[in-house]
Amino acid sequence: MSAMKNYPTSFPAKTLSSQPGIEQEMQPRPISENPAYQASGKLQGKVAIITGGDSGIGRAVTYAYAKEGADVTVVYLNEHVDAQETKQRVEAIGRRCLILAADVTDASTCQKIVEQTLAAFGRLDIVVNNAGEQHPQKSLLDISQKQLLRTFQTNVFAQFFLTQAALPHLQAGSSIINTASITAYQGHKELIDYSATKGAVVTFTRSLALNLAQQGIRVNGVAPGPIWTPLIPSTFSAEQVAKFGSDTPLGRAGQPEELAGAYVYLASDDASYVSGQMIHVNGGEIVNG
Repeated sequence: MSAMKNYPTSFPAKTLSSQPGIEQEMQPRPISENPAYQASGKLQGKVAIITGGDSGIGRAVTYAYAKEGADVTVVYLNEHVDAQETKQRVEAIGRRCLILAADVTDASTCQKIVEQTLAAFGRLDIVVNNAGEQHPQKSLLDISQKQLLRTFQTNVFAQFFLTQAALPHLQAGSSIINTASITAYQGHKELIDYSATKGAVVTFTRSLALNLAQQGIRVNGVAPGPIWTPLIPSTFSAEQVAKFGSDTPLGRAGQPEELAGAYVYLASDDASYVSGQMIHVNGGEIVNG
């Protein structure tokens, strides 16, 4: 069925005004949902926290989780319009959705996110650490201390903080899923600090998986390739946007809904013997690890 889908192979040479970017302003809009998706209750009755869940990959995961029977807390920075749209769709699917505007780089804020989730839903089963940011620079010399700290705070520290806050409330069978990137394996000449953070996410995932194995809590990750999300037109030049993803073996960028199944699998009992692993959804790129 997916072979018949008409995915975009190129994009207009346009950018968004600022990061993280509003999905509703994108042309074309990312494809966040597969109308033909057949759910089978893989996450029935479970509760998930998804950071960056308002748009892009996080939105696609939110929709898929809802279809599989989960209630979801969507954490986002300041994209209120996107968050409301995501909430409305989840509720239309028939599940509950709590949206929280929060900066996940703060440990106390992450504690509050978990507390509010427990107050709303009474349990927590799945944590998806998906929030991220990037700031392309031509040279290492152009990366300021402020940028370096912010990129690590968002992409690495936030994963630590939210997982620390959630861990006392997770049980055997719970799942933690971290979003890494193909840049952790291949690097990127203009995303030096971002790539370094994603390498840290891979090692964090593997180490935490070992640490929590005896508790029956699985820790895995997804390493996306070029995916059409607000992060792209809000950080790259118009020229880069126009040809985004065209150099992959499959010849195009991926759409958020094409990753959702990987996150469903890792959160479900189908992956009961899977921990410390990365699933590579990257358009056919061959990577080691």
